[in-house]
Amino acid sequence: MSDRRCWLMKSEPDAFSFDDLMSRPGRREPWDGVRNYQARNLMRDEMRVGDEVLFYHSRCTPPHVAGIARIAGPARPDPTQFEPSSKYYDAGSKADDPRWVLVDVEGVRPLERPVSLDELKASPHLEGMLVIRKGQRLSIQPVDPAHYDAVLAMAQTP
Repeated sequence: MSDRRCWLMKSEPDAFSFDDLMSRPGRREPWDGVRNYQARNLMRDEMRVGDEVLFYHSRCTPPHVAGIARIAGPARPDPTQFEPSSKYYDAGSKADDPRWVLVDVEGVRPLERPVSLDELKASPHLEGMLVIRKGQRLSIQPVDPAHYDAVLAMAQTP
C-alpha cells in the first residue's frame, strides 16, 4: 500500500493565482488565511512535506486545475490570526493555543493545458473525486492518487 498523499487546493485567481505562486521567490508561499476547521484539520493532521497538489482556480470562468505544486513546509501557526489589521484576524485565537495553521506551498509547474471543472465532471476516471461533487466547497481536499494521475493525463491531451 502506498503512503502517497495528494491534494487539491483552491484559490481564486484574482486573489492568488498559480502564476502568482510561480513568481514568488523560490516559487513558495505560505497558504494562509484558511478559516475552515475541516481544511485546517487536513493541513494540521494529514498534510506532509512533499505531498503533491493540484492547484485549482475557483470562481473564474471556467474553474480549472491550473498547475502542480507540492507541500513545502509543515503546518505551523498562521500569523495572520494574531494581526488585528489582517482580514484573517481571529480575536479568539491565542498565541499559546493557536486556532489556525498554514503550510508552505511550492509551485512545481503549470499544466500543459488547464483542465476545466466540466472536463473533470465528464471523466469516468474521476468518479468520487470531491471537487466534482455537487455542493463540495472545501478549499483543501484530499485527492486519490489515481485521480491525481488521471488529471495529469488529461492535461496532456488536446
